[in-house]
Amino acid sequence: MKKQSRRDASQRKQESDEVELGLDEQSSTVTVHKPVLVAEVLEYLNPKPKKIYLDVTFGAGGHTRAILEKEPQCKVIALDWDAVSLETFGDPLKEEFGDRLRLVWGNFALLYSLVKKEKIPQVDGILADFGTSQMHIFDRPGFSFSRDSALDMRMSPAHQQVTAAHVLNTSCEAKLYGIFAQLGEERYARQIAKAIVLQRRREPFQTTIQLAELVKTIIPAYSRKTNPATKVFQALRLYVNRELANISAFLPAAFTQLKKEGRLVCISFHSLEDRLVKDYFNEQENKGTLQVLTPKVIVAGDEEVKNNPSARSAKLRAAQKII
Repeated sequence: MKKQSRRDASQRKQESDEVELGLDEQSSTVTVHKPVLVAEVLEYLNPKPKKIYLDVTFGAGGHTRAILEKEPQCKVIALDWDAVSLETFGDPLKEEFGDRLRLVWGNFALLYSLVKKEKIPQVDGILADFGTSQMHIFDRPGFSFSRDSALDMRMSPAHQQVTAAHVLNTSCEAKLYGIFAQLGEERYARQIAKAIVLQRRREPFQTTIQLAELVKTIIPAYSRKTNPATKVFQALRLYVNRELANISAFLPAAFTQLKKEGRLVCISFHSLEDRLVKDYFNEQENKGTLQVLTPKVIVAGDEEVKNNPSARSAKLRAAQKII
């Protein structure tokens, strides 16, 4: 009876992980992406009439919609480097909100050049949600360890050359160790890197299942609260898409793009991402250029996590420009 209970608990945990990744095993379709910390975003962004806000991670448009609905007289400029997301979710939202919404294709890491090219004025608030959308995880190859697909992981394949498979098959053991240890904070990074180098001599890595199964042989499932492959996949995704470098480039550009008293709200899902935001905010506050509005990081409540497991890792920080 106890063994059965443990198996049931393990199954429930696996299902929870898959829901967080946006998977729906019943229908094999994309789970509708639910934006996280919506109430908190609206509280700290504080949209006002006739003001302009910039959502640099449009995704499925959940946060953008919330801002437009919260303040019927404000405008939103929505940015995303995934053209498919803009077409799929942006165009219908554009029809609904008309000239109150402007859609712009581009990577938030290039905000400096984008605002000049698109003639985007200084804005009253900027929102950045650094999380990977559930549509990417389910629809795009390589992101999920729960379904077999090509080891790709590029968020914008038309504009990126390096895939996760290329990284695994060409990087030396030391480099792989660094990726998993630094970006994934994986305690078994050294063993995993060594096993990858040995296995690729027999057969190059091509699919997600190949990698996930290898990691499982090194990390026993019972030693983790999440799937054993979680941190390795996370590290590869961060590396392939240069996510930490993108955030580092974005933060000073966002500060410049804000009007005086404008607010910057950032949502992170990884400790390294959150640390970049926290350190930048503290650095600027010490210089007297902004005021941190969240002395303690904001996280989702129990009810939101229950209804939207993706929110359980979300961390929100906000600051206001004072000069």
